[in-house]
Amino acid sequence: MTAHAELARYRKTPPPTPTPTTSTTHIDRPRPGDGPLLWRLARDSRTLDLNSAYSYLLWCRDFADTSAVARDRAGRAVGFVSGYLRPDSPGTLLVWQIAVDESVRGLGIAGALLDGLAARVAAQHGLSSLETTVSPGNRASERLFASFAARHGATLTREVLFAAEEFPDGPHAPEVLHRIGPLHF
Repeated sequence: MTAHAELARYRKTPPPTPTPTTSTTHIDRPRPGDGPLLWRLARDSRTLDLNSAYSYLLWCRDFADTSAVARDRAGRAVGFVSGYLRPDSPGTLLVWQIAVDESVRGLGIAGALLDGLAARVAAQHGLSSLETTVSPGNRASERLFASFAARHGATLTREVLFAAEEFPDGPHAPEVLHRIGPLHF
């Protein structure tokens, strides 16, 4: 199934007219001081697996090249995407988490974060594909990544990466790998 067909499958109503994010936010590299804000955004999302606050501090220091923060006019973090280049496939960006503050959802910030990060990683390191995992039923993430694939003319494929029984910490939904590529920048 093409990315455009996949995106259409998830849309029940016509999409809203996108609001340009550049007039109210800008995409930036994270700094270690952003760690606590990113932790709060992840916590407040109520859908992401919350990591320790310490891990967000380290992420902002050690993976700033492959992560991005959306800042409002006052410089406050209102969204983030964290990722890394896969060691066994350095042209593949794995998106670990993406979250947008509830007060600014629906403005295209998540898409702008993905587009901005992918373009930056492509320019600095080369990029041929993007991967992420999505829990079944997370329609917002499914739409976000299908839309990204469609915007970039890439194919979107899915397969279960980790089955529910592989998680040692109790009930957990399976994690479905979404692979988007080839990407051309």
